[in-house]
Amino acid sequence: MSCPDQAPLRVIIADDQASVREGLVLLLGLLPGIEVTAAATDGQQAIDLVAEHRPDAVLLDLHMPVLDGIETTRRLSAEHPEIAIVVLTTYADDASVLAALRAGARSYLTKDADRADIARALHSAAGGLSVMDPAVQATLVAAAGAGVTPRPAEARDLPDGLTTREAEILAMIAKGMTNPEIAKALVLSNHTVKSHINRIFAKTRSRDRAAATQYAQAHNLQ
Repeated sequence: MSCPDQAPLRVIIADDQASVREGLVLLLGLLPGIEVTAAATDGQQAIDLVAEHRPDAVLLDLHMPVLDGIETTRRLSAEHPEIAIVVLTTYADDASVLAALRAGARSYLTKDADRADIARALHSAAGGLSVMDPAVQATLVAAAGAGVTPRPAEARDLPDGLTTREAEILAMIAKGMTNPEIAKALVLSNHTVKSHINRIFAKTRSRDRAAATQYAQAHNLQ
């Protein structure tokens, strides 16, 4: 998962249950390639700790006091799009899964996952990939069969690990929109838009907006 000469993956854990939170800190802290930088007891504290520590990934529960996991995910995705969010919860119903993915979570695991699964999901999410455990995959399939469209899951079918939001911004770039125009249309800060675009350029190996536009045209992402 990580080479000896690579910096460890810096992770913040957020869970309101002390036994779960402390257990995760201990388990993940013992794994090579992962450094737990902080632990939060609620969503607002998670947001504050992310602003302070700037981790690579956040592992969080959905049902927390003060600010729940969905809203926490939504705010972190908007303010820190470069940080991977992995949900770890007891809930695998379609409403919870789809809400978390729509909010910006890259991966979704239930608490049946072992530490190796969690570590793998964190590393994959930090690399721009999505990981769903079998129960969650089954939920998504069932939701699709029932006519529910899991919009964020489409990101798994996008090229080069692009997320749904990144594909949306790439399409706007291809239309000739400027950063301020994109920020206004999506109700995002200019800084957040710039972060998204930097990730888009890296994933699509585009040197400038013209190259990104060509990429969008070649992959029908306009």
